[in-house]
Amino acid sequence: METILVVGGGPAGAAAAIAALSEGAAVRIVERSRQPKHKVCGEFLSPEAFHILDLLGGGGLAGPKPAPIRKCLLRFGDREKRWNLPEPAFGLSRFELDRLLLEKAGALGANICRGECGARGLGNGGPSRIVLAAGRTPSASRQNRLFGFKAHFEGPTDDAVELFFMRQGYVGVSPIENGWTNVCGIAPESALHRHGFDVDEHLAAFPPLAERLRPLRRRMGWLMVGPLSYSPPVTHSDVNERLYPAGDALGFVDPFTGSGILNALFTGRMAGFSAARAVPSRDYIRECQSLLNRPFGISALLRKLLEWDCVYYLAALTPGRWLFQLTRARLSGSAG
Repeated sequence: METILVVGGGPAGAAAAIAALSEGAAVRIVERSRQPKHKVCGEFLSPEAFHILDLLGGGGLAGPKPAPIRKCLLRFGDREKRWNLPEPAFGLSRFELDRLLLEKAGALGANICRGECGARGLGNGGPSRIVLAAGRTPSASRQNRLFGFKAHFEGPTDDAVELFFMRQGYVGVSPIENGWTNVCGIAPESALHRHGFDVDEHLAAFPPLAERLRPLRRRMGWLMVGPLSYSPPVTHSDVNERLYPAGDALGFVDPFTGSGILNALFTGRMAGFSAARAVPSRDYIRECQSLLNRPFGISALLRKLLEWDCVYYLAALTPGRWLFQLTRARLSGSAG
């Protein structure tokens, strides 16, 4: 029986484990954290992500009810663009999503090692193939470094995902379970340094965003991660033949696209199937590239345009449905 080692217990790792188990493989998951924990994440589940969750058997996951998201709003200073999403999306915290998916993998027979056990797992035994789903590698650059931050708030909620753009950064505001609101953003180190890395002060410097958050009350401390480094999908020459990178370990797309969890789920599922079926790693990576190169490229282009004052006018001329679809992979060719 094939033994698959999955490194990382987030959405990509859990999806890989569930897919490999469905192929009859034995699966061992190693996860550094002892318990589920909050992650810096937009916590946006696109319609395609819910489709993959259904394919993974997520319809039977018992947990908090995700918040429906039906609209999108982009704010550029005092200007805005609104549209209705083509299909409802949902908001669910990474704390709950990670917990539910990992519990599902365990219920199907995965051997889950957490904490010190997980840290030792890489040296134990001889897995035939490895799915690497341990997240992105921090940037080594000392210039123009970016940091992500996130907290949950209580107060009035809406059924919209709202993105507030500023030069070299942005903040997303969207509903999640339990009537809470997730506030997650990215800012350059220089901007955060001006406010002593006090995220509340940083957000208060942008009047439209400060007004949006005024009726809300923060219910947890700010989480921060970084430095962040965007990267296109890896090539087959970057990894050995037994390694299947998935999620952010495969490539890190700009979070404002709202496709991070989607990419994690479907590349994780593809990696699990490919590893269990002994598909050569180079073939798996080539298929990932064919699915991801376009949305990653468009994301990089949009990120550059955000540095120009004309970006609002370009966004205003582009149908919202196109903006949403162009940053998402076409999943019809995914494995399984």
